Amino acid sequence: MAGPAPIQELTARLALEPKLASAIGAWGAWLGQERRLSDHTLAAYGRDLADFLEFITVHVGGPLGFATLARLRTADFRAWLAARAKRGLKRSSTARALSTLRGFFRWLEKEDLVHNPALSTLRTPKVPRAVPKALSESEALAAIDAAADASKAPWIARRDTAILTLLYGAGLRIGEALGLNRRETPTGVSFRVTGKGGKERLVPLLPVVVDAIADYLDACPHALGPDDPLFVGARGKRLQAGQVQAMVRDLRRRLGLPETATPHALRHSFATHLLAGGGDLRSIQELLGHASLTTTQRYTAVDTARLAEVYRAAHPRARGGG
Repeated sequence: MAGPAPIQELTARLALEPKLASAIGAWGAWLGQERRLSDHTLAAYGRDLADFLEFITVHVGGPLGFATLARLRTADFRAWLAARAKRGLKRSSTARALSTLRGFFRWLEKEDLVHNPALSTLRTPKVPRAVPKALSESEALAAIDAAADASKAPWIARRDTAILTLLYGAGLRIGEALGLNRRETPTGVSFRVTGKGGKERLVPLLPVVVDAIADYLDACPHALGPDDPLFVGARGKRLQAGQVQAMVRDLRRRLGLPETATPHALRHSFATHLLAGGGDLRSIQELLGHASLTTTQRYTAVDTARLAEVYRAAHPRARGGG
């Protein structure tokens, strides 16, 4: 069974024994059909696997087959990781490539094609935790205010304002907001949203969020049924994340905001500003829908960084005073 490109392409250009080439194609098809991975993700998996197989072909000699993969030692896998480091590839890239490789070997094991426990002994390269980039309160509010004047069509301006208000006022992911249908319109004092992994959470609603969405719906020229998308584009189709990102990029240029000002940054800002206002981590974890408190704890670093900036700007000794 042939797999999707570029997995299909790598089987043609590498020195692989026919059975291994066929297995790689079957793995690619399984990823696309059973796991339902996107073309973008499949392309990344293909590049990761190709990188490893190209290295191993030279490292141990080809053509590669099941027997060769089964004989690989921990030292062989480490040599590949070392070669990636020598090429200057980021740790995050190598961590992802190693995850791809583990997934491929797990699939080979499940299919009773290759058994090699050596890979399980490798540690994933430590990747520095990215600190969420939040906007200041004034920047977040300025972006929302500017959205009202950014479009020539009044209803689209109201739509954009409603979306940004929802992201900042309720901490939704952009996909969660755009995935809402008309019957799920946020109203009242709270509403349920379905997040990652189908996990539901209850999100409190500020009146300003409810009012912004109501203003948009009043102005929307499209008749939206209960199962139609809540947020639509000019032709009445569900609004896509790329369209919102482009809108925020335009606002960023107009307002002189940093490059980190994105739709997702409004979610980060929601959490950071709650924490700065005295919110506790457990409550913020629930509001954001984080499975782990560790994920939410990243915002303590953001708030600490903000306090350090305030200290440097305001403390007499920081200003060089006596």
